[in-house]
Amino acid sequence: MRLENSSKSLSEVHSSVNTDKRKGWKRIFAFLGPAYLVSVGYMDPGNWATDIAGGSQFGYKLIWVLLMSNLIALLLQSLSARLGIVGGMDLAQASKNTYPKWANIPLYILAEIAIAACDLAEIIGMAIGLNLLFGIPLIWGISITIFDTLLLLLLIKRGMRSLEMFIVSMVFIIGLAFFVEMLIVTPVYGDVVKGLMPSSLDGTALYIAIGIIGATVMPHNLYLHSSLVQTRKFDRSFQGIKDALKFNFIDTTIALNLAFFVNAAILVLAAAAFYVNGFHEVAEIQDAYMLLENIFGKAAPTLFAIALIAAGQSSTITGTLAGQIIMEGHLNLRIQPWLRRLITRIIAIAPAFFTILYFGEESLGSLLILSQVVLSLQLGFAIIPLIHLNSNKKLMKEFTIKTWVKVLAWLSSAIIVYLNIHLVIEELTGWLSAPDSNKILIYTLVVPVILACFALLIYIFIHPFISKKTEKTITLPHGEALIYTEDATIVYKHIGITTDFSDKDQKIIKNALMQGGKAAKYTFIHVVETAAARYHGKNVMDHETLLDEENLKKYVLSLNALGFTADFKIGYGNTAIAIAKIVNDTEIDFLVMGAHGHKGFKDFVFGTTVDSVRHKIKIPVLIIN
Repeated sequence: MRLENSSKSLSEVHSSVNTDKRKGWKRIFAFLGPAYLVSVGYMDPGNWATDIAGGSQFGYKLIWVLLMSNLIALLLQSLSARLGIVGGMDLAQASKNTYPKWANIPLYILAEIAIAACDLAEIIGMAIGLNLLFGIPLIWGISITIFDTLLLLLLIKRGMRSLEMFIVSMVFIIGLAFFVEMLIVTPVYGDVVKGLMPSSLDGTALYIAIGIIGATVMPHNLYLHSSLVQTRKFDRSFQGIKDALKFNFIDTTIALNLAFFVNAAILVLAAAAFYVNGFHEVAEIQDAYMLLENIFGKAAPTLFAIALIAAGQSSTITGTLAGQIIMEGHLNLRIQPWLRRLITRIIAIAPAFFTILYFGEESLGSLLILSQVVLSLQLGFAIIPLIHLNSNKKLMKEFTIKTWVKVLAWLSSAIIVYLNIHLVIEELTGWLSAPDSNKILIYTLVVPVILACFALLIYIFIHPFISKKTEKTITLPHGEALIYTEDATIVYKHIGITTDFSDKDQKIIKNALMQGGKAAKYTFIHVVETAAARYHGKNVMDHETLLDEENLKKYVLSLNALGFTADFKIGYGNTAIAIAKIVNDTEIDFLVMGAHGHKGFKDFVFGTTVDSVRHKIKIPVLIIN
């Protein structure tokens, strides 16, 4: 059973890239792209903060954490892509169908917190990059980031391939910048190789390591990847799905290894430039920029800032898509992408503004690392459902993951959850032992929230094992169609007809008469929008109102002459509100409206009357273009 297009993940670009008509390397190339959009989340400004802090404080010792994170990311992103390709649902939609509503709501809230934490990193990174290159104050740089909503809107309208090409160009800029940085800094590669050997973690090293994991294996990317792979249209046969899985794995491997190179390059850069030279407390991106200039001249910091801006801009676009996927999947709530973007951005801007105003610009680096730790703490709530869904034979059929993959996946999940629990206990103990801590507030507010989250984590792990619902997983995000049964014909007795006295009115009237015939009553509706009408309402008697009334009388008389029953009503002021009031007051049971035909920017300027009216009334509306 296929989904209606409006029910599909990212429906505006779903199956928009055709792969069936291409052969050989061109077919492989057609599948490449989704993982690059995902990969930018693995090299966003949040990664920079954790990598710089790790490299400056511990040299090359945490490179193994990056490597482990990258391998875990490769495994989990492959599972995410598999869910989208085989199951035809994104992770948010599938989670909603797997868990009860009471659990689905907190899962959604936690996912939104992850999106906000991710977006916070992009905001700070972009603002810092603009400040370093052009001297724009951070508070203004943060404000400017609101307007990248328009860039996303433009790219998504131009199609998925345009969006992917933009992201790939940003990734290329980042990769090239750090390749040149490595030539300038010249690290000791023997020490880099030693850093690949695992070592023990505690205290600050553990905090930064968990931040690195959160910055690398990002929860919103798991939702994003499961949706983006559905932009490819391919043969749904066994071999077609198998090929799609293979090509997407190639895409994921290349993209994430590139992301690993960038992250490793940042950490190595910090180790070679700062740790080796005795600068062990460089946690701020601005400090890293200044030190690079002092040690290596102007070329290194300029490349550093350009790559930072590219990382922030590309990551913020993919974060928006993830937010849209999570909202639509968990809540079945579909809003305009630009509005969704604006909501996400405003939620993320608030803590950045608060931090600058109350703690100063120097605290942004700490806020960046904290945002990545928050991401890591949310990981378990995305990973556990993902593994369960890929293990579900009813949903995945012959593409259910093998036992050894399950073992690796659950082991990765256990490592992440264990490190997170260890961190929470360590931080909580530190807060309670501090001499100036408010223990009453911690015990009454913080501890209950932690325990509730831990209980939810246990529940989402256990539920699929014990619930019978798992055996009959819904494969449609919005339910299943029922068989239509013929019933009594619906008869409309009172039909409203909106008019603007243009040449479109004839077509609107003709369609209205087809709905009710001569048995129905017809009411012509027109709204006077002059400034006087908005202020005086029905008491206005200006020239336009008098002319409009004469025109309405002509329509009524012409219909009466043909044997129809008709009258008219005039509204004043706001068009949508006035039409809705007339419809509700006169008990009209069917409304016929004409659409202006404009879209995009004109919708923003002139408004969308049809949509506004539709939400204010509870009767059927026929829209005539």
